[in-house]
Amino acid sequence: MHILVLGAAGMVGRKLTEKLLRDGRLGKHDITRMTLQDVVAPAKPATSIPIDIVTSDFADPGTAAPLVAGKPDVIFHLAAIVSGEAEAEFDKGYRINLDGTRYLIDAIRAIGGGYKPRLVFTSSIAVFGAPFPDKIGDEFFHTPLTSYGTQKSICELLIADYTRKGLLDGISIRLPTICVRPGTPNKAASGFFSNIIREPLAGHEAILPVSEDVRHWHASPRSAVGFLIHAGTMDLQAMGARRNLSMPGMSVTVGEQIAALDRVAGKGVVARIVRKTDPVITGIVSGWPRDFATDRALKLGFTTAEKTFDDIIRIHIEDELGGKFVA
Repeated sequence: MHILVLGAAGMVGRKLTEKLLRDGRLGKHDITRMTLQDVVAPAKPATSIPIDIVTSDFADPGTAAPLVAGKPDVIFHLAAIVSGEAEAEFDKGYRINLDGTRYLIDAIRAIGGGYKPRLVFTSSIAVFGAPFPDKIGDEFFHTPLTSYGTQKSICELLIADYTRKGLLDGISIRLPTICVRPGTPNKAASGFFSNIIREPLAGHEAILPVSEDVRHWHASPRSAVGFLIHAGTMDLQAMGARRNLSMPGMSVTVGEQIAALDRVAGKGVVARIVRKTDPVITGIVSGWPRDFATDRALKLGFTTAEKTFDDIIRIHIEDELGGKFVA
């Protein structure tokens, strides 16, 4: 099986690649080749499986065709710019998050000859906008209130339509906000959800730009990889014509995040959180969904790796910090 990962240098892309190479297979099929693409060169893993590294701007016209020329069996489409950047740089957001996807699916279509790869697209809960019900179910309509959410919503529709026409075999999974993200702060408006956990555990101060009563939907990086692998292996016919759905997660307030950090790491770590309200971030977050009913995803076999936010913090400490943190 040939697997193509777009956006392979990102956090989720790296973790997905590592998991696939550890297993050596996807579902029932041995992995015989992988192609890893990103705008910056993904690190080439040490493995006996042939790996092609492609450094390119995913959204440049003509870039997609060579990526799919080798007819990958499964394509994991993780390439995007994050929410805050897409909101601040309007043209860039549409070029990368929308145009790049359109180039990809048109390149798949152009191959023809019955080629119909599995395409797993990472969408976002940002496709929904306020006002919300207490829990957002799969029947709730899309009313995105950000450019990022609009771009993801359009891509969901395109992938569903190309699937309906038999041009590819697509699924769009709406990831919760992934927490705790390793690395350094990025331009995502949601970045503070991870920052207020990751930075204090590393001994650094972190800015909290919103009030503690802000509620949001989360899952760990470990869960995100599990969602992607299941989407790449499951029987998509069980989904019917609706090829997009929201992933399981947990709804917690910022205050509950901080309380979990206190239980896991102690008050000295929590004391490194500095409260400094940012009206721009507060405004963006106010239009985000807070809680979901994901019965359909659960029935289709999608599961999370954690039961509490304490578990999410412990997963970060185990996977990223070698089991230790700065008390």
